[in-house]
Amino acid sequence: MHDESNVQAILGKSQIEFGTSGARGLVEQFTDEVCAAFTTAFLVVMREQGDINRVAIGMDRRPSSPAMAAACTTAARALGVDVVDYGVLPTPALALQAMADGMPAIMITGSHIPFDRNGIKFYRPEGEISKADEQAIMTVSAELPALGTSKREPVNDAANRRYFSRYTEWFAGQPLAGRRIGLYQHSAAGRDLSQEVLEGLGAEVIALGRSEEFVPVDTEAVSDEDRTRARQWTTEHRLDALLTTDGDGDRPLLADERGEWLRGDITGLLCARELGIQALAVPVSCNTAIEASGAFDDVLRTRIGSPYVLAGMEELAGKHARVAGFEANGGFLLGTPVEEGDRRLDPLPTRDALLPALTLMVAAARQGGPLSALVDGLPARYTASDRLKEFPTERSRALLAEWREDLTAMQQALGLEAAVSRIDDTDGLRAVLANGDIVHLRPSGNAPELRCYAESAQPEQAQALVAHVLERLSRQ
Repeated sequence: MHDESNVQAILGKSQIEFGTSGARGLVEQFTDEVCAAFTTAFLVVMREQGDINRVAIGMDRRPSSPAMAAACTTAARALGVDVVDYGVLPTPALALQAMADGMPAIMITGSHIPFDRNGIKFYRPEGEISKADEQAIMTVSAELPALGTSKREPVNDAANRRYFSRYTEWFAGQPLAGRRIGLYQHSAAGRDLSQEVLEGLGAEVIALGRSEEFVPVDTEAVSDEDRTRARQWTTEHRLDALLTTDGDGDRPLLADERGEWLRGDITGLLCARELGIQALAVPVSCNTAIEASGAFDDVLRTRIGSPYVLAGMEELAGKHARVAGFEANGGFLLGTPVEEGDRRLDPLPTRDALLPALTLMVAAARQGGPLSALVDGLPARYTASDRLKEFPTERSRALLAEWREDLTAMQQALGLEAAVSRIDDTDGLRAVLANGDIVHLRPSGNAPELRCYAESAQPEQAQALVAHVLERLSRQ
């Protein structure tokens, strides 16, 4: 076996690594050979766990995604595996269809990261791969099969239709009739499908901001431009709500009737409460209002990343009938079925944007009130987050390791007015201050960025804390 054709060697040389959600890197790193090597390694791992003769493939709207999908398709065919190409669609729609058909899936997407980067997400027949699966993929010792000309299969629309039916059947009737919903489409993979679903539920949809160039919308670090745009659109079009998603449609961003974006973990909290969820698995970075709300019997805090949330959900499923999880970015994972009368919502254990957004919009409509009213009554805890770009990961880790051992040094370096009373190093460094505020620093798992999360009793203080900490960090 020559090293040049060894899958493990190809992947190692590519320098692409798994982050919090899939393997990501620069577009130039995802050559045809590297995409083929990832596909080969994934299918080898899947075949070790069962008989695999088909694989589903989908993608987002990034300029580089079609070529990557073609390379993955070519490798699968070379291994004797048939490919069902579902074209451009939301990641949860692909996962839902693949789970229904009992086959693994490959999603070509970089989610919200800039267009000069991309990524690949992998799904087992029963849902997202685990961290153990990621390790197995990166260490497969197999020879890359002889590849023919890269070519995709004809696009199949079945996954989009199933995803549409999931929500138009769960939310019976037309519960959004009389509601004006703005849909910020940009370059989201599910922009047309989201409009179909909203209209299927009776909403009057105003399509906004459609773009044929890729727009990297980050639901955790909302740009000032998107904050201004939301307020203008809701006023101009008299909207009851404004919805958008990240690039691959697994993270929602929902604004109320005033054009104020809801934080993802607040959206998740409210959705879980509406669905009658008993136990939640959420990352350590999520708002502490989750526990303070008293709405859940059990809350398990995990590391950041959907594989860790999924592992937490599996742990909780042995003790509770209704289990879910969500992340600070708003992606909602349903771990167990939810039944209401003769209606049933099947589990979808991967991040989904539409379930939480639709649940809140329908709840507000049924109550005959504004979307903002749903937040009333929640404990007064507000979060904010942003990132410092082009901050080397090695530097981030070194700083956090230093401060973990010296909390006074952290307080002084960041110019914190209150002392650090305790820390949580479940993922990064989460410092609880003496005044109740929280500062959480964590290197991004997808790019050379240092993320900062803050929590406070006032929204302005949370935003100010993030800005202050990032300004101090920029001097580092």
